[in-house]
Amino acid sequence: MNAKQVYPIASRCGVFCKTDIQNLIAKNVSRENIAASIFRAVAVQTVVTLAHGCDITTPVLFCGGPLTFIPALRKAFIDYLSFDEQEIILPANGTLLPALGAALFHIEGEDYYKLSHLIDKIDTTLNCAGNLTATGLNPIFTSSEEYEIWKERISRHKMMSSGLKAGKQDVFIGIDSGSTTTKIVVLDGDSRVLYSYYNMNGGNPIKAVEDGLNRLGEECLKQGAVLDIKGSCSTGYGEDLIKSAFQLHSGIIETIAHYMAAHYLNKNVSFILDIGGQDMKAIFVNNGVIDRMEINEACSSGCGSFLETFAKSLGYSAQEFSLAACRSEAPCDLGTRCTVFMNSKVKQVLREGATINDIAAGLAYSVVKNCLYKVLKLKDISVLGNDIVVQGGDHAQ
Repeated sequence: MNAKQVYPIASRCGVFCKTDIQNLIAKNVSRENIAASIFRAVAVQTVVTLAHGCDITTPVLFCGGPLTFIPALRKAFIDYLSFDEQEIILPANGTLLPALGAALFHIEGEDYYKLSHLIDKIDTTLNCAGNLTATGLNPIFTSSEEYEIWKERISRHKMMSSGLKAGKQDVFIGIDSGSTTTKIVVLDGDSRVLYSYYNMNGGNPIKAVEDGLNRLGEECLKQGAVLDIKGSCSTGYGEDLIKSAFQLHSGIIETIAHYMAAHYLNKNVSFILDIGGQDMKAIFVNNGVIDRMEINEACSSGCGSFLETFAKSLGYSAQEFSLAACRSEAPCDLGTRCTVFMNSKVKQVLREGATINDIAAGLAYSVVKNCLYKVLKLKDISVLGNDIVVQGGDHAQ
């Protein structure tokens, strides 16, 4: 309500909307202006999608939770439609209108149910649906032993760690200010990790980096370490902002940062796949040279936000959701549709008796299919080569 300016924000897809918001944050646009821009985007997308070119005439009834509880959203609709406040009907029970309509539907009928009857009917239906047959997708791991073997193999490739020690040390600091998280790594001259930090941005990338560096300072005091920073570099969405705010030595494009890390872990790396919070990057390497890069630009169904959204909607953290996928015995075939439309598919398989494990595994398959067939449009996976490095928070989980 205190905004001075409204910026264009993508409203067709929640994840790409976040990308536009992240770019505004990186440019230090005020939160008031960003909030107003989000409400404007919602109003534009809703009106354009629902009206299909037809005129919306008054009076207009506003109902549902968002329009009932958020005055700024109502204002965005009123401003976009060029209406007056007097032309809007806002009922006191606007959040209850669909339930009210459902109750009114049979108010004059003679049919009725006892509550105990409804509960028995629900239990019976769920028990019958519990015999959901396998969907054809193979389990990610066929046994706990196979899962343990996989974890052991994957963990072989890792950075050497040393930890902070008393006395003076020459160090190099790298900061990745990503779309949703901030990562900080401090290395010594032998590329050993002395300190690392990983946390959510919380809509304030500068504060996130500040918190990470303050924690580094606290660790140095505990260990009696004195750091001589020989080099510092930023990358990610907030590269320029973080470089300027903390007076770092340099900034580097994310693609090269990904390659340098992957090459350090595997000198023969032929393909790098990074699944970030809001985008996916696929990097092809030929004899140590990046000769092709793809980034998702049409659908968000392969990103970290996609999985996190579903995990939270089902009452799980991203970590718990990933572990559930590993325990699945019959993964659901959910396709590769976008987050919004995937919701209906998930609800459908839940009604059919699918478990959370099977849904989590099905979504993991969806991410892979989205990458291979939508982003990369692969017909032959041999083009990926023999040395594939995966990066990003989703792969870590």
